[in-house]
Amino acid sequence: MPRKPRFTLPGVPQHVIQRGNNREPCFLAEQDYRRYLEDLAAAVEKSDCRVHAYVLMTNHVHLLVTPMQEHGIAAMMQALGRRYVQYINKRYRRTGTLWEGRYKASLVDSEAYLLTCMRYIELNPLRAGMVAHAGEYQWSSYGANAQGRPDPLLSPHLLYTALGSAAGDRQFAYRELFRDHMDETQLHEIRDALDHELVLGRSTFKDKIEAMTHRQTRLGKPGRPRVEEEGRVYYIDW
Repeated sequence: MPRKPRFTLPGVPQHVIQRGNNREPCFLAEQDYRRYLEDLAAAVEKSDCRVHAYVLMTNHVHLLVTPMQEHGIAAMMQALGRRYVQYINKRYRRTGTLWEGRYKASLVDSEAYLLTCMRYIELNPLRAGMVAHAGEYQWSSYGANAQGRPDPLLSPHLLYTALGSAAGDRQFAYRELFRDHMDETQLHEIRDALDHELVLGRSTFKDKIEAMTHRQTRLGKPGRPRVEEEGRVYYIDW
C-alpha cells in the first residue's frame, strides 16, 4: 500500500510525533536526552525549521515545528534520525531500528490551535503521571515558555510573543493557560488529527488547505454515500 503523501506547506506549523519501536524506550539515560536535543538543534539549523514546543518522553517525542521551506520537516527528521540512531546503537552496542516506522505529523491552524497544541505537548508528562506539575519535567519546552529557562533550540511563534510585550509578561500569560485542564474534545481533536496525519483546525482552515493541496484534511464521515447532481444531493440506500 503506497504511503500517504505528507503536507509540505512552508510557514504552517506541524505537530510531529515519533515513537520508539514496539513502544520500547528511546532514551535510557540523561545523556541520551541531552544528545537528542543537540542532534535536533543541528537538524533544525540544517533544514531551516523553527521549533516552538517539545517534550521527550521515555518512548516517544512530540515536536511543534514550522518548516520555512518545502519538505523541511522531512529533512529535519531524516537528519535527526540518522544522527541519533547512530549514537544509540554505538553507545548501547545494539543494531536494528529504534523508531516505530516513520514519524507522524498534522498541520496546525495556528490562530485557533497553536497555543492549545503547545499545552498538549508540554502536559504529556503530567497526563502520564510522571510529575505533579509540568514545570517539574526537565525534558520539555515548558521551562522556557512558562518559566524563562534559556533554551536556544526554541524559536517563539508570533502568537506566543503576542502574549506580552516583555518576556516576564509572556511567561505569566502562558502559565495562566495551564490553569484549566484540557477537555476531552480538545484531546480527541489533537490525537485524531495526529493519528491520521490530517489537519488540526477550523473548518475554514481545512477548506483552505484542501483547496491548496487537493488533499483530504478531514476523516471520512460514516454513513450513506452521496451523489451530487445539478446542485442537488441524493443519498444512496444500499
